[in-house]
Amino acid sequence: MQRWRGLEDIPEGWGRSVVTIGSYDGVHRGHQLIIGKAVERARELGVPAVVVTFDPHPSEVVRPGTHPPLLAPHHRRAELMAELGVDAVLILPFTKEFSQLAPADFVVKVLVDKLHARLVVEGPNFRFGHRASGTVDTLAELGRTYDFTVEIIDLFERGTAGGGEAFSSTLVRRLVADGDMTGAREVLGRPHRVEGVVVRGAQRGREMGFPTANVETLPHTAIPADGVYAGLLHVEGEAMPAAISVGTNPQFDGKVRTVEAYAIDRVGLDLYGLHVAVDFLAYIRGQEKFDTLDALLERMAIDVKQARDLIAAAD
Repeated sequence: MQRWRGLEDIPEGWGRSVVTIGSYDGVHRGHQLIIGKAVERARELGVPAVVVTFDPHPSEVVRPGTHPPLLAPHHRRAELMAELGVDAVLILPFTKEFSQLAPADFVVKVLVDKLHARLVVEGPNFRFGHRASGTVDTLAELGRTYDFTVEIIDLFERGTAGGGEAFSSTLVRRLVADGDMTGAREVLGRPHRVEGVVVRGAQRGREMGFPTANVETLPHTAIPADGVYAGLLHVEGEAMPAAISVGTNPQFDGKVRTVEAYAIDRVGLDLYGLHVAVDFLAYIRGQEKFDTLDALLERMAIDVKQARDLIAAAD
């Protein structure tokens, strides 16, 4: 899959293509439906499928300081899109100037002049252009002018008939913030993942017999609610069962919120400086402060057993 950063990276002589546009944070099941349809239609038409996305998140430029927690960094989104069969991902630097493009100017600059769109596939709530003034109807009208068609895909809904909620990144962020890893997994179609570099912490876990990887997460990462979780620690292509702690470590009056993963039944791991990923499979309990260190150790042993059982059940 080709990855382009900015319009100038698009190869000279690029022909017609099927395009879909969006932030696509998380590449959840609703996104998968839209992107999958774009790939399907591209194959039918014999042209490449291109995803157009943005960096930074548009809200950070339009309303500074409102950057939402991110469900996946751009490299992870690209991996997930490649798995869906996308041929190219175009990451557009989202600047103040870019945000002020009128819908018609955006279409000409990106879809017509550079990507030569033959078909554009979007969800029903797609908005684009200055002040998000362009709608799917605007896009369809412009398509008639510039020789491309528009196909609108309804999103999946979560929940029972009549009481469902459309799949969205906002929904996933809320579930993650609530510690509802089962719900987040339902909408994402896979576990929620947090990435970062392993850094040195206080090393108390090692002293207590539960050495943890202290993960310095990427900026704006969507971190689950404080508590203990069952999950997987991904290191250099290997997925290891893990018990994961999120929080400030109240037992030792901590102030900094951290993500720490204990690789179950693994001895002698040296992960410092490595980029790792942590998948959250299930919530075990909330963050607690115990009366004694022995009580904490007893509870940690129970946490590890529960994590092992939950991971086995998730396979």
